Amino acid sequence: MRDHTKLRAFELADEVAVLVYRVTAGFPREELYGLTSQMRRAAVSVPSNIVEGCARDSQADYLRFLYIAFGSLRELHYQLSLSKRLGFLHKTRIHLCLKQRLSKQRRF
Repeated sequence: MRDHTKLRAFELADEVAVLVYRVTAGFPREELYGLTSQMRRAAVSVPSNIVEGCARDSQADYLRFLYIAFGSLRELHYQLSLSKRLGFLHKTRIHLCLKQRLSKQRRF
């Protein structure tokens, strides 16, 4: 069994999940059960599949779950693009979230 906490991919996926929750908090209320929910599920799916893959004994199972995580990441990529085109996602909101993340990272 592998330790997912030692994987940089897991750390980044976890950060993406947190950022997606922060960014989607500003989406229209009518999207709560639509795009907001889809994006949050896809974002959480990425680190979750990395964790599940690490818990598997075989290399084939491990890689299969990494492929699933990558698929969820691609899904999220599309959803972010759609959100931007629909006017839900503004660059300033993303920059604010990234700036907060970087300032926290500098403290450590």
